[in-house]
Amino acid sequence: MTIISVDIEVETGSGISVHDLMPKLAETLKASRIRNGLVSVTAQHTTTAIFINEHEERLLDDLRRFLTRLIPPQDVYLHNDIALRNCPPEEPENAHSHLAAILLASSQTIPLADGKLALGQYQSVMLCELDGPRRRTVRVHVFGE
Repeated sequence: MTIISVDIEVETGSGISVHDLMPKLAETLKASRIRNGLVSVTAQHTTTAIFINEHEERLLDDLRRFLTRLIPPQDVYLHNDIALRNCPPEEPENAHSHLAAILLASSQTIPLADGKLALGQYQSVMLCELDGPRRRTVRVHVFGE
């Protein structure tokens, strides 16, 4: 079995932004020359998520609205009490982002068949930024033959 590890760097947008990883994943798979196995995609940050769904703008707008209603950024959160946490004053008040990441997944494992991700017609693998803008790293492991 061959195992390839690659980091994908993503410049994210403000607040909650969603980034389609499919083009970078396709490049990674092609370069790996692994035809069959598994692909693990993992966010390397506590205020990001990895999910599989349709990359459609209206749905992504719905996702942003849903997360904002579910976990309002303006609510009072203990994590946002920077003074009590002994953090630098420039530390962001981002408890809502951490809570959203807990509800979403930090990684996905996808079957690899004949050199392609075994996903449905409308499925894409996406990085969800919950506290942007930032530079983020996504770790990709390709396992197989």
